[in-house]
Amino acid sequence: MKAPKISVLMPVYKTKPEFLRATIQSILNQTFKDFEFLILDDCPTDSREEIVKAFNDKRIKYVKNKKNMGITPSRNKLIQMAKGKYLAVMDHDDISLVKRFEKQVKFLDRHPEIGVVGCQYQILPRMRQSRLPTTNEEIQMGLMQDCMILHPSSMIRASVLKESPYQAEFSPSEDYMLWCNLIGKTKFYNLPETLFHYNLHETNTSKTQSQKMLDTAQKIRKVVRSKHPNLWLKFQKKAPHIVRMKLFGIIPLGKFEQFGSQKKGILKYLPFIKTKIKYKYL
Repeated sequence: MKAPKISVLMPVYKTKPEFLRATIQSILNQTFKDFEFLILDDCPTDSREEIVKAFNDKRIKYVKNKKNMGITPSRNKLIQMAKGKYLAVMDHDDISLVKRFEKQVKFLDRHPEIGVVGCQYQILPRMRQSRLPTTNEEIQMGLMQDCMILHPSSMIRASVLKESPYQAEFSPSEDYMLWCNLIGKTKFYNLPETLFHYNLHETNTSKTQSQKMLDTAQKIRKVVRSKHPNLWLKFQKKAPHIVRMKLFGIIPLGKFEQFGSQKKGILKYLPFIKTKIKYKYL
């Protein structure tokens, strides 16, 4: 049997039914049809089997863990299950716009040097627009401070991800560590088009484990900066350009101070900055 071009990797854990249905439908609606859809349910006591199987699509392969494994081991299990040339990451409560796979596959086919391709995205429900850096150089420099590719919007060559899987010790920021580990092993790119909707709500990991994510990200920064001192130096010189793009998504970027302000503090989320910012690196 011919292997699919794409394996879609989606872990599930106590997802709200309405979110899960919308997410699955967004994958099945893709204009690019040659994929297998691997759904791994990591909650044996509160499964979503009925919701998934109601779609009755042969491309869907539903697997339920016998016991809870956690997000990082579940992601690695999905990698091992995958048969596709390209691995499309997906989270259980977001939306892939209909041409996401088509455009990401076309890009990877044309650029064999690129191992990871992301895209721009909008944040629901307020429809804020990301402005992620697009080129490999900008993305690598930006990784010295934060995650510059939205993980669930990414497509990765299987050959790349299977050689460098997720590391549980960096959960729940395992995606940030993954990108940092891939520096020098492959190249990155973010498509300039908006092909993804990120659903921001109270049960997001970024909400429920926000402090742990910030602490883990700080640990990752220390590792990656010591491993890539030249990139860290370049980032410090070009930080205003790289980070300014990221500010249009509400992603934590660390400690900042505002020029002219007597009140010092942490601006964790910077959606639309109109004043000048002085960067105080973590």
